[in-house]
Amino acid sequence: MDKLQSIDKLHLLILNVGLAIHNADWNWKNINSPFTRLYYVTEGTAQIILPIGTYELSPNHLYLIPSFMPHSYSCTSHFSHYYLHIYEDQQFETSILEDWDFPIEIPASKLDMELIKRLCDINPNMKLRQSDPTTYDNNPTLIQNIIKNKQRGFSIKVESRGIIYQLISRFLQNAKPKIKAEDGRIQKALLYIQKNIYEPINIEQLSEISCLSKDHFIRLFKKEMGSTPIQYITQKKMEKAQLILVTQDISIKNIAYMLGYDDHSYFIRIFKKTIGETPQEYKKHLI
Repeated sequence: MDKLQSIDKLHLLILNVGLAIHNADWNWKNINSPFTRLYYVTEGTAQIILPIGTYELSPNHLYLIPSFMPHSYSCTSHFSHYYLHIYEDQQFETSILEDWDFPIEIPASKLDMELIKRLCDINPNMKLRQSDPTTYDNNPTLIQNIIKNKQRGFSIKVESRGIIYQLISRFLQNAKPKIKAEDGRIQKALLYIQKNIYEPINIEQLSEISCLSKDHFIRLFKKEMGSTPIQYITQKKMEKAQLILVTQDISIKNIAYMLGYDDHSYFIRIFKKTIGETPQEYKKHLI
């Protein structure tokens, strides 16, 4: 997907923005959010522990943590930073922030600081009351923030979105499309899965799209992706299920139907096997 073709499909919403000042009290573990986090560090230092490694946060740098990336924070001294929580309002099957590999860290410019300050100035009611993620990273608060975002004045929405685009564009300069498969035949199958994630998907469909026999398709898919087609489809459907659980008030049965599962009991078993807890347990932790 070309960047220029994607911009019309990029709808970003502000959930929270503000300045946070800490004194060895920014130590939160096992965070996994449905929104993207952007930080501008102003003073001090801290660490973000990600699955891909640990990053030392330094002043005058920007940091981007993608949605649904597990991470922890470690802070042993004075530390201050601007934070921006961005939610991608997915109006299409694709997700721009999910489809690109962004750098985690980039040097900041003087303009970046002014942009974030301006964003704070025009959105004074969107700062966090507490820094503890459990107080804002939950289903009711997320929905409230999305509603609050959409209720702002039109001019503020336009200016705010323009600022977010500028900040994200800084990371896009060094971003690369996620190459999910080297083989073009498997790439076709992945695109089909992405576009039809809310429908039942079977291996016969995918092998036909890939112009391969069923057995050959399964072997090649596992070689390219490191998992079987069924495992991959299940993982992607469960990621969508998590997003729905966080952002919408829909029954577990209806979520199962939305994602192409006729048997909601089976959906619950698959969710627990994949995520580690049932949808009911997962949602309870968000409230």
